[in-house]
Amino acid sequence: TNLAKCYYNGEGVTQSYEKAVEWYIKAAEQGDTDAQYNLAICYYDGEGVTQSYEKAVEWYIKAAEQGFSPAQNNLANCYYDGEGVTQSYEKAVEWYIKAAEQGDTDAQYNLAICYYKGKGVTQSYEKAVEWWDKAAKKGDSKAQYRLAFCYYFGEGVYQSYEKAAEWFEKAAEQGNTDAQYNLATCYYKGEGVYQSYEKSVEWWDKAAEQGNVNAQNSLATAYYNGQGVTQSYEKAVEWFEKAAEQGFSPAQTNLAKCYYNGEGVTQSYEKTVEWFEKAAEQGIVEAQFNLSQHYYQGKGVEKNLSKSFYWCEKAAKQGLKDAQLNLGTRYFAGEGVEKSISKAVYWFRKAAEQNDEKAQFLLARFYYAGQGVEKSISEAIYWARRSCNNFYDEACSFLNMIN
Repeated sequence: TNLAKCYYNGEGVTQSYEKAVEWYIKAAEQGDTDAQYNLAICYYDGEGVTQSYEKAVEWYIKAAEQGFSPAQNNLANCYYDGEGVTQSYEKAVEWYIKAAEQGDTDAQYNLAICYYKGKGVTQSYEKAVEWWDKAAKKGDSKAQYRLAFCYYFGEGVYQSYEKAAEWFEKAAEQGNTDAQYNLATCYYKGEGVYQSYEKSVEWWDKAAEQGNVNAQNSLATAYYNGQGVTQSYEKAVEWFEKAAEQGFSPAQTNLAKCYYNGEGVTQSYEKTVEWFEKAAEQGIVEAQFNLSQHYYQGKGVEKNLSKSFYWCEKAAKQGLKDAQLNLGTRYFAGEGVEKSISKAVYWFRKAAEQNDEKAQFLLARFYYAGQGVEKSISEAIYWARRSCNNFYDEACSFLNMIN
């Protein structure tokens, strides 16, 4: 087994997965659990042998049945994901329990996930917390992070921001980037710790340097607003860009705005459109509407009313009232779409119901004229009054006229 490991890692010999497998097999066939476990990993990853989940499972079983907890945990993973065996959450739980009861922290963590989600067992936040707590107290950063969330939201334990921050910090100090990000957020909001923008920046920076996109976007926002750091659009752009290039849509939207306003970068409508489009394609409603406006105005892209309508409709269907108002206007004017008064009224109503004062006024006008809806003075008065109450002057004048 030890010789196999030397070949596997290239320690004292030329690295060779094939030679490692050769020696693992010799030891595994003699019942060595460590060799059986490592041979299974070689089959699982296809290192030195033809990749085979089935062969991996075969060797995991041999080691697991001898009580080797890492093999029991990995065998459970195979059952959980249905790799090399028929998928079964119940069998996964059975093997996780065997390993977890031996103190295997990976198995304890995974068993907790099963209880949290109710996979293979009756769902129980309390049992999930019990197993995460065991692993967390042994220093498992993933378990510490999950346990922190349970305290944060009060799932399976009494709600406590203080305990959440305590466990976030333990995981954060081990380099867990998600924990670092969330600890920073606790400092930003003053939840469970004293409020400190400086401390939030400190932890966002640690996570951001390791590539955590949430942290990169939050750190960029801190530089943009000058919270906890000296204000710098240039530094904001630097971090927005790092997150945006990883495909993080909120950062792509923020970067687009920086290009639009020329903040920290040379102003460019073309770059604005480029980043809004990336975010829009991921469903960011603000980006969809802004991209629609760029196509409508021909800013940074060739004017295209049909594309403008396409993105405006996407945003409207997600409930953005500005897009709903805009879409109603497009249907009314027949811009980028076939003219339809009834559809215009439909979208004006959507925006009006979200308390958009202009949409309320326009809806009142349609009811008064009987355009796209059945004429109704009472409905006209109702919507004109709501618009007037929102300080839309034209609606107030209109209300006086129809009264």
